[in-house]
Parts: sequence; C-alpha cells; structure tokens
Amino acid sequence: MSDALSIYFAGDLFDHKDLIGNALLASYIERESSGQYTCILPQDLEQSSNRKEHIRNQDLKMVMEADLGLFNFDGPDLDSGTVVEFVVAKQLDIPTVILRSDFRSAGDQDAGGDSWNLMCSFYPRNEVISLNGMEWYQKARGDNRPVLDTIDTLYTKLAARIIEGFEAARATPPLATDPKLIENLYQWAIRFPGAGLEEFIGNENWVAEIIEKKKRKGLFE
Repeated sequence: MSDALSIYFAGDLFDHKDLIGNALLASYIERESSGQYTCILPQDLEQSSNRKEHIRNQDLKMVMEADLGLFNFDGPDLDSGTVVEFVVAKQLDIPTVILRSDFRSAGDQDAGGDSWNLMCSFYPRNEVISLNGMEWYQKARGDNRPVLDTIDTLYTKLAARIIEGFEAARATPPLATDPKLIENLYQWAIRFPGAGLEEFIGNENWVAEIIEKKKRKGLFE
C-alpha cells in the first residue's frame, strides 16, 4: 500500500527465539492492520560482513526513515542497542510503542512503574504495552491446543494490542511543529553519531524528502 506506515521494529535478534518471534509478530501486525502498518526488521538488514559502523549506520538510517517505532523492552536488562534507537526516535519526535511481554520485575521504579530503568520512561508520543507473556501464552494454549493454533491466537491478540498503541501514539500532537526545527532535528541526527553516517546516507536531499514524506502521512503538522 502506498499510504502504509513503516515501523522500525527494534529488539533482541541474537537467537532463534528472537528472530522467529520478531518475524512472526511483524507479519501479524501487517495482517491485522490490513497492510496499513509494515515492519522493518533489522535482522533482515544485517550483513555477515562490513560489521561495526556500517551496520550501526544502516540501522540508525532506518530508524530515522521509519514513520513509527516499535521497541521490545523484554529482559532483566534492556538491550543497549534498542535503547539507543529508542532515544534517537524520541529525539526526532517519532511516534513509538514500547512492548514488554516479560513478566519479571526489573528496573529502579516504584511499584506500579515500568519494569526498566526510569531513564527510558516518561517520553511523549509513546505508548507502553506491558503484559504477562506467560499468562497470555497459557490462555492461548488452553487445553493442549496445537502449537500453530496457539501461535495464531497469541500473535493475533498481541498484534491488535500493538496496533491500538500506534493509533494512540499517532493521535498525540507532535512536539515539533516549526518546519525549521524539524529540519534541524534531522540534520543533527545524521551528524552527531559521526563514524560516517552522513556519508552513508549520501543524498543531500534525504532530510527534505523524509520530512515531506512524513508530512504527507500526517506525522508532522
């Protein structure tokens, strides 16, 4: 769909559970939104060579290009790369959803607070979806249902919840409304990381093209 909104899907991608789980959830988000939302998976962009700054620059570019961001905050300790990408998205006023399906408590917040370090909380244009993944799995599994049926039930429900989160985040008015400020934010975002990101992007019209695309989709006023 030409008017589809792209989602940068950030999170762990270091074992088969991460990789397949990410891919499944991305496909269900697209299906349940009837193609309104499409996910960009960093695991599908990674290369076995040219590691280090090339992969970092590639991922940061995709964060900046994306219309929205989905950030998986599972684990007792948040993935550091995911946190960096989340902060970059917030710097650019990108609507985001944080997903945590890990039922373990973690972080330094009081009871009732988010289960991660408080420095990653309280950002605008961001919706938090925190759920007990074990409980959701057991309900979907029911009385020993086939695993494929369990997957379909669980991911259909989870995708619907995430889509609701994106609708809420998008409905929040943008912080950046001045065209010059928006341009300055993006120009700084491609410069402050250094290590060749600006050269990696290459196209001197890239910022103007990205901003115009997002304006057409109603992400900036």
